[in-house]
Amino acid sequence: MAAPMIALNNLLASGQYSSILSVIKGFRNGVVYGAKIRFPHALVMTFLFKRGPLLDKIRGILRATYIHSRNLSYFVFIYKALTSVFRRIEEKERESHSFIAACIGGYLVFGENNNINSQINMYLLSRIIFGLCRLLVKKEVVKPPRRDPFPMFAMLVWGIVLWLFEYHQEVLQPSLQNSMTYLYHDSNTWHNIWDFIIYNKPSN
Repeated sequence: MAAPMIALNNLLASGQYSSILSVIKGFRNGVVYGAKIRFPHALVMTFLFKRGPLLDKIRGILRATYIHSRNLSYFVFIYKALTSVFRRIEEKERESHSFIAACIGGYLVFGENNNINSQINMYLLSRIIFGLCRLLVKKEVVKPPRRDPFPMFAMLVWGIVLWLFEYHQEVLQPSLQNSMTYLYHDSNTWHNIWDFIIYNKPSN
């Protein structure tokens, strides 16, 4: 057992087959990171908002964790494999390689319209909007703002989301609806000290 392990460690330390090994390590990291991110989120959201048998809740948590972990690992695998192939074909690295590889991976893995993919895609959307705005300033396409624009950004975000929630709730993602219902609508109803302070709603 020791000899194969030594041989494997020597191979990993040698720097050979780095492109292939990088793809495998990326797949591994996708599995681990997806599980770390999704499991606590699913755990909290399930026990905070969902009703039903405990076994069904556990199944839902494990299924959400599995899907997130699987999709992220598949995407990393596809992305790193394609960028490696592009780099080998053109014998150098280009910015377009990342964009094209990610587009293909995004379509194949995150193109299915389900709750988990929707959350991941929207999470990324908010960050790339920020990133693109900063890139425009970095490339001097637009001038740096004289004042910090963050307060105005926060004002618009919260104004729009509460307007949508109160008057067009059906257009928002279900998990966001649940969170905002808990905060803004459930706080309008109580019957005694128990569901005023201790519990959100009395158990049936």
